[in-house]
Order: sequence, then C-alpha cells, then structure tokens
Amino acid sequence: MTRVALVQVESPASEPPARRRERVGQMVADAAGAELVLLPELWLPGYFAFDRYEELAEPLDGDTVAAAREWAGELGCFLHLGSVLERSPVGRLHNTAVLIDPEGTIVHTYRKIHVFGYRSREAELLTPGRGVEVTASPLGPLGSTTCYDLRFPELWRDLVDAGAQAVAVPAAWPAARRGHWRLFTECRAVEQQVVLLSCNAVGTQGGVELGGAGRVVDPWGTVLAEGGDKEEIVRCDVDPGIVTRTREEFPVLKDRRS
Repeated sequence: MTRVALVQVESPASEPPARRRERVGQMVADAAGAELVLLPELWLPGYFAFDRYEELAEPLDGDTVAAAREWAGELGCFLHLGSVLERSPVGRLHNTAVLIDPEGTIVHTYRKIHVFGYRSREAELLTPGRGVEVTASPLGPLGSTTCYDLRFPELWRDLVDAGAQAVAVPAAWPAARRGHWRLFTECRAVEQQVVLLSCNAVGTQGGVELGGAGRVVDPWGTVLAEGGDKEEIVRCDVDPGIVTRTREEFPVLKDRRS
C-alpha cells in the first residue's frame, strides 16, 4: 500500500507570504510517513488575491519551490506542491503545478490549461498552458490537472492516452459548488479508470468560502478518504495495483471507438 497525504491549507490575506510558507512547511513535516503529499492550488498567494498576482509571482527557482524541494528531501517523499504562481522567463504568469521527488528534484510541471473566468480574474491575468504529460510516482504514471480542469474530460482522456494511472488535482474550489466537486472527482476517476488525488483549499479568500473536501477516489468511484472544511491533513492508503486490475477486469478503455 502507498500512503498519501492531502494537506488542506487556508490562505488568509492578513498572513505574510513568508509566514505562510513557514507554516505550510510545518504542515508538510507533520505529514511524515506519506510517500506522496499533495497541497492545494495557489496556496502561497491565495487564489483570489488577484490584485497581488503581479507582486507575488515567482520563477520556478524562487523561494517557494526552493523551500518545497528541501521539504521533500527531508521527508524522503514525493511532494506535489499543488500549484504556484509562476513568472516565466519571458514574464508571463502561469498557474503551475509542480511535483518534486524524494531527492528534491523537480520531476514534473503542468501549467493549468483551463484558466477560470467566472467571477474570477484568472483568465485575465494568467496565460494558459498547452499540453499534458506524466511522470513516475509511487502510484504509477502520474499526471496533473488543476481545479477547473475537472470540467473538461477531453483533457483527462489526453492524460490517460499519455499513460496516466493517477492524477493529482490541486484546487481552490468554492464551497458553493461543493456538490459539483464531489460529482466531478468521482466521475473523472471512473470514466478514466484512474486514482484521483484532489486537495482543495479551505477558509475564505476575497469573500469566497472555499470548499475543502480533499478526496482520494479509486477507479471504481469509491471515495477512500475525504477531508472536512478546515485545515487538516487527510491520510489514506492506496493500493498501487488497483488501476491495472480495474482496467483488466473491466476493460472499458479498450472499447473506445474514437
């Protein structure tokens, strides 16, 4: 069995970024024993801190990723940093997921493709990514999507075509649409026959209450673990062979006609 941990984080506007980084580092340390740790979307700036995006964006060799590389090395785990507000070498801003291995090496990045525009400035401020890929993890080949990407099954099928058996989903999904969150996390796991690991933000940002309910869902749609609506670490043991067995027993992906 593979132990995973979802670290649900609150990002209050009153908390300085350096203090938040320090506090989240301690939360990650408290997840010791997990082989794969997952954080939420844009936990350092706070997803809804749109007026501060330009100020708080960092390159991938900035303070946040550098700290996370140390955390992963110290714990000897794979650390999915959730996503960071990346400033690219040409100055564009991206919502970028980062996976770090137990040696502290960045082994996977994914720039969010479906940037959100509904009551959000993400689509205005950030540049979408262009493609997906997978990398080795304790749960087999792993890919990333971010929050709103849950609503676009074609992206998920691209990940399966790339070999994904597990998908990490950092998010800042509002409590008002928590029902959709639960629906899509189960639906995507079942239709793509993957283990889905989702970690959602909690607390209130910019007047928006975040939904929490970080979840681990297996390829049959069974919810193996679910968090509440507060900061916490959600731990779960996952059978790394479940995807292979599910796809062999019920080979729906082989019956595709397009």
